[in-house]
Amino acid sequence: MSYFRSHKMDAYRLYLLMSGASILFFTLVFSVNMVYQVQNVGLNPLQLVLVGTTLELSLFLFEIPTGIVADVYSRRLSIIIGFVLIGMGFVVEGSIPTFAAILVSQVLWGIGYTFTSGANQAWITDEIGEENVGRAFMRGSQVGNIAGIAATIIGIVLGSLLINLPIVLGGVSFIAFSIFLALYMPETGFKPVPTSERSSWHQMGDTLRGGFKMIRGRPVLMAIMGIGLFVGLYSEGYDRLSTAHLLESFTLPNFGGLQPVAWIGILGIIGQLLSTGATQIVMKRLKTTNNNAMARAQFLSMALLIGCLLVFALSGSFFLAIIAWWGIGIARTLYNPIEDTWINQNIDSSVRATVISMRSQVDAFGQIAGGPPVGFIGERLGIRAALVASSLILSPVLPLYLRLIRRNGATLPAEAAVVE
Repeated sequence: MSYFRSHKMDAYRLYLLMSGASILFFTLVFSVNMVYQVQNVGLNPLQLVLVGTTLELSLFLFEIPTGIVADVYSRRLSIIIGFVLIGMGFVVEGSIPTFAAILVSQVLWGIGYTFTSGANQAWITDEIGEENVGRAFMRGSQVGNIAGIAATIIGIVLGSLLINLPIVLGGVSFIAFSIFLALYMPETGFKPVPTSERSSWHQMGDTLRGGFKMIRGRPVLMAIMGIGLFVGLYSEGYDRLSTAHLLESFTLPNFGGLQPVAWIGILGIIGQLLSTGATQIVMKRLKTTNNNAMARAQFLSMALLIGCLLVFALSGSFFLAIIAWWGIGIARTLYNPIEDTWINQNIDSSVRATVISMRSQVDAFGQIAGGPPVGFIGERLGIRAALVASSLILSPVLPLYLRLIRRNGATLPAEAAVVE
């Protein structure tokens, strides 16, 4: 028993390290890549959204196949492959400043992300147990926020010297970390399909059908899938146009001769600090074993997001827009770990990565369907109109959450255990 507890703690700590490292590397890239794409590559609003659509199309096509790989072969192997491909994609983006090269990079890192999506959450759930995973996701989110702050500072410094340097460095770091995982990542909680059955397409089909059957049989999962569609429909427009909105709709304060990449980074750091504090408050108060409590928390986070997005889009004041931007970041930071906990506690281990990948695929489909129309609105009517459209697209999630709150007050059998 003592070995089992020690092993669980090892997996827990590695999960926190992996959460922090992945956010560190992603943030290195994202601290400058939108400025890089707007100012250095010269992409217009429609091209910016098409870059995102290419990424989401890659996610849509590969989410379920890679999720099945994680459920049939190995979550660990899937994560390692994913980190290598993500790194390769970012190296391509930062090395070749053209629209075509950026599209290729999105395909590479998009496929890589599908190998980690679902496999990451499924791996840690199998290693430490469903009763402990809620706290692990919350703590991982906090570690990620702290790592993101450090990466933003590094990105500002390096990006001020050479705008594409953080992008290339982030990509190389992903590849290096995959080697570390290959050496030190355990996998004892997962039971792979027997070797004699691994090559059978019938086994993969059974896993896929099992995932669909579980979703159809559990109303909470059906609702999460529906909500995920609207989250995907709205998010592509916001993700691709929010930085362009700050750069083009407002005059950045003239303080110390700071470059735009530095301003975006500093404001991002403040937002990450606020999000970290908000996560700590919610982690102490939210009962993660209660489906109704989870639905109420998600309803409040989405209401905050929609309201702040409207203010962000319509405000004529730079400082009010920044406050709204921070509010959006807080809402999104809270949404992700709560949803991860919620969905993992409602699926069986045998199809866990597959079902999570289905959720991600629904999100990707929404982004593919919602991105280009919002980009077209931005091209014809302006970025403000596109952001308003994004907030309106997201608004149907509120009645969906209210329906869940009214109909589902069930509590899971086990109380969440504390993982220190």
